[in-house]
Amino acid sequence: MSYVTKSPWVIHYDGSSCNGCDIEVLACLTPMYDVERFGIINTGNPKHADVFLVTGAINEQNKAVVQQIYDQMPEPKVVVAIGICATSGGIFKECYNIMGGTDTVIPVDVYVPGCAARPEAIIDGVVKGLGVLAEKKAAMGKKPAEPAPAAEEAATETEMKEEA
Repeated sequence: MSYVTKSPWVIHYDGSSCNGCDIEVLACLTPMYDVERFGIINTGNPKHADVFLVTGAINEQNKAVVQQIYDQMPEPKVVVAIGICATSGGIFKECYNIMGGTDTVIPVDVYVPGCAARPEAIIDGVVKGLGVLAEKKAAMGKKPAEPAPAAEEAATETEMKEEA
């Protein structure tokens, strides 16, 4: 198991929720649930985060913010959609300003259903996300190195000379 899964940092963003799921995410940090026992630390900087926790539905105003946070996170990264609003739009799905769940903007790795999602379910979702994070980390290590574009051009020119 890599360092990323032993001490993951999470960043939390509230899309457009009723704050029910946000309160439950914060409850995970309290001594009663103590998510830090898994080495999970809450950060406010996406450049330091491994796991992106999203609550609430996506709308036109927060679409760019969610995308920007996701883009600033280093690879490998995991997205956890918390609550029914983040997974599908929830009870607000038919509202004029709601686009849907988190997966309408960025790829989601783990869905945590509920209205509001319980702290136990959130912790379970994050721990499942750590498994996905470990798989992504392993896959990154197995990718073959891509040759430099200049080397490809040189090989092509050499092949053309041999053919002539």
